[in-house]
Amino acid sequence: MMSTQDITILNPSSFEPVTTRTWSNGRHAVRCVKVIQETWDVKTFNFMAEQPAIFFFKPGQFVTLELPIEQETIFRSYTISSSPSVPYSFSITVKRVPGGLVSNWLHDNIQEGMELAVHGPVGQFNCIDFPSRKVLFLSGGVGITPMMSMARWYFDTSADVDMEFVHSARTPEDIVFKRDLENMAARIPSFKLSLVCERYTSGQHWSGYRGFFSYAMLEMIAPDYREREIFCCGPTPYMNAVKKMLQEAGFPMHRYHEESFGATPAPAKEQAKQEAEEAETLADALETADLNLVSFASHGKSVQIAPGETIHAAAAKSGITIPKACGMGICGTCKVKCMEGEVEMNHNGGITDEDVEEGYILSCCSVPQGNVVIEI
Repeated sequence: MMSTQDITILNPSSFEPVTTRTWSNGRHAVRCVKVIQETWDVKTFNFMAEQPAIFFFKPGQFVTLELPIEQETIFRSYTISSSPSVPYSFSITVKRVPGGLVSNWLHDNIQEGMELAVHGPVGQFNCIDFPSRKVLFLSGGVGITPMMSMARWYFDTSADVDMEFVHSARTPEDIVFKRDLENMAARIPSFKLSLVCERYTSGQHWSGYRGFFSYAMLEMIAPDYREREIFCCGPTPYMNAVKKMLQEAGFPMHRYHEESFGATPAPAKEQAKQEAEEAETLADALETADLNLVSFASHGKSVQIAPGETIHAAAAKSGITIPKACGMGICGTCKVKCMEGEVEMNHNGGITDEDVEEGYILSCCSVPQGNVVIEI
């Protein structure tokens, strides 16, 4: 959903006024305008809307890409690595994973000019909802992406925030955004950079920390870490180790935040298997329970479902496809509007309060509380 605002800019190619639209959580068509090789196995993809659009999001949030791979539509979520302070585009930064279906497809196929659909932005992991004058960013590998979005936002807006940025990589060649990080560290004293490399090759110059990030390093780098809001993102073993380290040190964990949209969305056949198992479990209930009627207005279809079944399950039974990626109320891909009736929605940050006020729900985690009418 895009809403037109009273904003006028000059089109640099023709110097004619054009209408600028603002970005909100929903499905949008975008075009790749730049591909940057960050490291040997990491690329940044920069996107813009065909019609000028201001991309508003909270630094740290993510989007879900809708990709045509092997004659299927695949959904995959990626954190935005750019800052909303550069409002007419947004970027994602992707590491090529051996055997990875989506990451390899992106690296091999996305080129300047290519168009695709994107859903979002969503996500509870962001620096806007957890403001602090002192922050500690802890990242490993490509988990640096949300940290860069946050750091860039603070840097570009001249925020009065003391930043300690600690990034772990395998080798110096694997450090993503190295020049950007060093530029910020050189320009403002409130940004302090510490790089940790697991190993380095013989004869290679390296003056940073060596080995794995440890509590001893934490105390040397940020002895005042207990006074800071901590944001962490990286491979699961990295985040687990950091979390355990902080818990054992007695850190107030309500000030610790980690990116966790994480698990790779299930393939379509796994979703079908899950829905079949759910249907079998609810078979007896269908005979005795008070059924709820779910009507899909645009399709002119209705279906009865048992208590506890979701709107998404009702759509599947009616032969209606609602895109779904995470299945846990995180990515926001399955957002639809409830026109009549009430649902119980247990989401995990995939929908905004503004969307909820307007009647939108996430079909994967919304259970009817009686008869309902859905807009689709």
